[in-house]
Amino acid sequence: MATQTGTQHRPTAGPTPDQDLLRLDLQVCFALHAASRAFNGVYRKLLRDTGLTYPQYLVMLVLWEHGEMPVKRLGEQLRLDSGTLSPLLKRLESASLVVRERSREDERSVRVRLTETGDALRERAAEVPRMITEASGLDRQEMVDLRARLRLLTEVLDAAAADEQS
Repeated sequence: MATQTGTQHRPTAGPTPDQDLLRLDLQVCFALHAASRAFNGVYRKLLRDTGLTYPQYLVMLVLWEHGEMPVKRLGEQLRLDSGTLSPLLKRLESASLVVRERSREDERSVRVRLTETGDALRERAAEVPRMITEASGLDRQEMVDLRARLRLLTEVLDAAAADEQS
């Protein structure tokens, strides 16, 4: 096949092993990203009748489990910075699901707690984890194993990131 310059187009050799490493379908990070987006799609459908988005659901899970807490601690639990967490809390507060209040002991600290409405929503959301397990096609033990492997991966990657910063 001739090109516009009159030279022959030669097919390149297959990818070298180093080039193989750059294939998108071989990236663990992309597989996790794609799985996360797929989970979000299922959660969007399952959470529809609760009125919660997936990130709001995560906030509510922490509050249902631990009760009232400082916003800073909530952010640590969810691995979210205040710039991401504050708008979530504002929307949950607008929906009368949570209340944010300055701490009496430390004016710099803001505490967040569930309202009665927010606490009652727990019952409607109770079936979501079971439905997620069903949607995943994994059995309960496979989900437990996957979660354990992902937690370990997170710990190892956090340590690697900390090593890079020091």
